[in-house]
Amino acid sequence: MGVFRNIVDDNKFTPEDVPPFEDKLFFEGAKRRINLERFAVLLFLATVIATYGVLGDSTATIIGAMIIAPLMIPIMGTAAGLVMGDMGRAGRSFLKVVGGVAGVIFVAWFISSFLNFTVVSFTTNSAIIGRISPSLTDLAGALACGAAGAFAMSRSDVADTLPGVAISISLVPPLCVVGIGLSGGEWAVAWGAMLLFLTNFLSILLAGGGTLALLGLSAASTKELSGTARRKAFIYIAIGALLVAVPLAATSIRVATETTAELQTQRLVQLWLDQTNFRLTKVEADGRNLSVLINGSGDLPALDELGTDLQSALDPRTKMIIRVVPSETLLYPEPTQSRRQKWRRAKSMITVWYRRF
Repeated sequence: MGVFRNIVDDNKFTPEDVPPFEDKLFFEGAKRRINLERFAVLLFLATVIATYGVLGDSTATIIGAMIIAPLMIPIMGTAAGLVMGDMGRAGRSFLKVVGGVAGVIFVAWFISSFLNFTVVSFTTNSAIIGRISPSLTDLAGALACGAAGAFAMSRSDVADTLPGVAISISLVPPLCVVGIGLSGGEWAVAWGAMLLFLTNFLSILLAGGGTLALLGLSAASTKELSGTARRKAFIYIAIGALLVAVPLAATSIRVATETTAELQTQRLVQLWLDQTNFRLTKVEADGRNLSVLINGSGDLPALDELGTDLQSALDPRTKMIIRVVPSETLLYPEPTQSRRQKWRRAKSMITVWYRRF
């Protein structure tokens, strides 16, 4: 605790730190219009980059969009406004977030609907699949990123870490997946990606706000504090995070259960095929349904033996589908005979012909 206390004390806000910190987060004063223009332009370009990155399943392109996306600024501004007790600033920052979210989803939907040059596969595109099933792991990572982002923004001498935080906390790409999902009529995809964004958004507010409060932003601010409103706001944020955690926990449990079932099935099927010419190719679990793909040749062992082992190891209500792909080895072009083989064959034919006469 002593080391932690020293770290907090060494990085606490002073009244002199507050004005430059406010300038980074709140679009106010003479530069308000130009800051809003820059925010809109960068967010639009980040959306275009991220959308085509998702459509093309390009991780490098998506990372580029994460680095330039400015959506973290109004989200952190909302958290800072709440910590400072300035509900007006918090509300205006939140409206920027809402407008940015709506704009990103619309641009992604428009590009996917009218300017898409590829065929989107919602079942094989890894950029989509990786953003539609958030779990408690994503929540834990997002909380850490929110704290890191708040700490980096509070200290100008560590601001170089912000691109890394932007890459770690995914904001624009999930919203692009929402727009792409809506364009393709994939409502489950859109909801899953939106859940990931909400997880990241609430985590930034909760962990970022907590970090700023711990660093003494409210005490250093010269604004008149509204403690009751601030406490209520953070209570609502915490409740929202808990509500989001419910489907995340359900997803985590489902993924863990299916992964365990796949590993156990893989082990049992490999033992079942041990003395045969068949090999296990794929095992996939979906709830209580198991899909097993094997290939090879010959006769399969008795299925009852495998079924008994699976029912004892897994849920007795589990249903299994085994797909067998027969395999045959073909050579093309066919191997040609060597000169020696041809001579031996001709010699044997001559010998047979000679003996006949």
